[in-house]
Amino acid sequence: MTVPTQLTINTPYMVGPVHCYTATLGGDLALFDTGPPTPAGQQFLEQNIDLKNLKHVFITHAHIDHYGQARWLELNSDATVYLPYLDHLKIIGHENRIEQMYHLLCELGFDGDYLKQLRAIFDSGALFPPFPENYKISETEIPEQLGVRVLECPGHSQSDLVYVGKEWLVTGDTLLKGVFQSPVLDVDLQDGGRFKNYRAYCETIVKLAAEEGKAVLPGHKGNIVSIKNTLEFYVSKLLSRVAQLHPYRDETNIMVLVDKLLSGRMTDIFHIYLKASEIMFMKDLLQDPELLETALKRAGLFERLDKLFYSATVGYNHPN
Repeated sequence: MTVPTQLTINTPYMVGPVHCYTATLGGDLALFDTGPPTPAGQQFLEQNIDLKNLKHVFITHAHIDHYGQARWLELNSDATVYLPYLDHLKIIGHENRIEQMYHLLCELGFDGDYLKQLRAIFDSGALFPPFPENYKISETEIPEQLGVRVLECPGHSQSDLVYVGKEWLVTGDTLLKGVFQSPVLDVDLQDGGRFKNYRAYCETIVKLAAEEGKAVLPGHKGNIVSIKNTLEFYVSKLLSRVAQLHPYRDETNIMVLVDKLLSGRMTDIFHIYLKASEIMFMKDLLQDPELLETALKRAGLFERLDKLFYSATVGYNHPN
C-alpha cells in the first residue's frame, strides 16, 4: 500500500493551510478530509481530484477546515462520506448539545454577555457548515477490503479519528509538528456533563506511541519524523503551562483564571473559549497527575519528561 498523496488547501482561519490526502484503496479513489467550505476550496477540489471517480471521503473530525466540503462533495460526486460516530451524535443532537454547552459554561464562570456572543458564533453557522445528509460511520462501516483501520484518538476534539494504513497514519489535528493544541471544552456526547478530555488525552498518548515507525500525515504544518518525539513536544509544552497555572489551582471560576493568566491580553470571544478549555484541562491534570504519569510510562516517554513532570506538579506524587 503506497503512502497517500498530500494536497494543501488555503483556509481563511488562524490555523492556516490544511492538508488533505488522496489514496487508491482497494482499487478505489479515496480522499481524507476535505478542506474549508469556501469557493476557493471547491475550485481546488475540482482542479485536483477526479470527482467522477471519487468513491470514499474519510473525515478525521468535524472541525470546519477538515469537513467543510463534505456536503458539497456529497452533492458533486458519487463518493460515500464516512464520519466519526461522535460527529454523528453532534449532527442528530446539535440543538441539545448547544444548550448543554451553554449551561456548562455558565457553571464554569462564563458571564452572560460573553455567552451571548459565543452563542451568536455557534448559531451563525461559521463553525458548523452543513453536514452531509447521507453518510456512514467510520468506526464500523468502512469496507474491510479498503485496508484502513480506525483509531479513536480523542484529545484535540472529542471525535478525533486517526486512519491507519499498513505504513501510514492520516492524523488530522491529532499530531502537528511544532504545534501545541489543548483539548477543546465540550459536552460529553454520549453521557452528558463535561467531556473528560484529560483522561481521553492520556489514553490517546498510549495509542499513538504504539504506532511509532509509520509515516504520519498531519492535517497542518510539516511532516512528522517521529510520533514519540512529537508526543514529547506536546507533553513538554503542556507541563510548562501547568507550572504557570499551579499557583491558581484552587480557583474555580475559569474566567477569573483567564484574566489572571492573560491580564486582559486576549479579547477575541472564541480564542477566550479555547484558552478556557486549556485551563480546565490543566486543572484536571493537577487533580490527578498520576493518570498522565502512567500513560507516559506505558508509552515509553516518562524518563524523557520526568523532571518537567515533577516540576509542574510539585506537591503531587513527588518521589522521595
